[in-house]
Amino acid sequence: MPVSPADRQLAERLADAAGAAIRPLFRAAYAQELKADHSPVTEADRAAETAMRRLLDAEAPGDGVIGEEYGEKEGVTGRRWVLDPIDGTRSFTAGRAIFGTLIALVEDDWPVLGIIDQPIQRERWVGVAGRPTTFNGRPVRTRACAALEGALLATTSPHLFRGEEVEAYMRLAMAVSGSNLRQGPVYGGDCYNYGLVASGCLDLVCESGLALYDFAALAPIVEGAGGRMCDWQGDPLSAASSGQVLAIGDPARVDDVLEALSGTGAA
Repeated sequence: MPVSPADRQLAERLADAAGAAIRPLFRAAYAQELKADHSPVTEADRAAETAMRRLLDAEAPGDGVIGEEYGEKEGVTGRRWVLDPIDGTRSFTAGRAIFGTLIALVEDDWPVLGIIDQPIQRERWVGVAGRPTTFNGRPVRTRACAALEGALLATTSPHLFRGEEVEAYMRLAMAVSGSNLRQGPVYGGDCYNYGLVASGCLDLVCESGLALYDFAALAPIVEGAGGRMCDWQGDPLSAASSGQVLAIGDPARVDDVLEALSGTGAA
């Protein structure tokens, strides 16, 4: 079923509600604790997700909801709203305005609508399947990338890769850097990096260990701007994806990226 104007309007109002909950707590006093996986959660995370769930309960009560902080609510429509109230909580706690609220609409396990909202800088990317991605209401496009060497690669942290992923990521980082070791990756950024790919500021993001609420919103945004979102095998992202995620601004570089990760490219 195509995404309706009402769906998009609801998604934007969800972002508005989350932002209204987050802004008063940014660089202010708030409660926080560590979750079982040792990641931080704050009063702002919970307040933002509560605000969004309250709106969904009122306006889309039959839809399912998956949120990072409050789990899953089953629905009856085959549609699920996937919420990450603050993607980049460590950046939020450090006072860095490069975190974002992620909102996705998933139908039959496929993301069809996504929002990245940075509530402090009031920057918002909106992607809808089959339509151009917008940034603050204006269309944006990814940029061309003539070769993998020299491409601008970003990842939140190299410490998030595990086991063989470390070597795969380092192969990609070396392929991008080439002989210029100063042309290394950009670190930090969480979801904000994917918006920058869509806007043509970055060429590539490589990450692993992401949950559905971390990546569902990103695919419609990057792809609606002309890029490609896939896993490390090149398959499109769905609710069944493993959490190994690539965002590639220029689809012509997809094979190069996959070859670098796997070590099958030219020596």
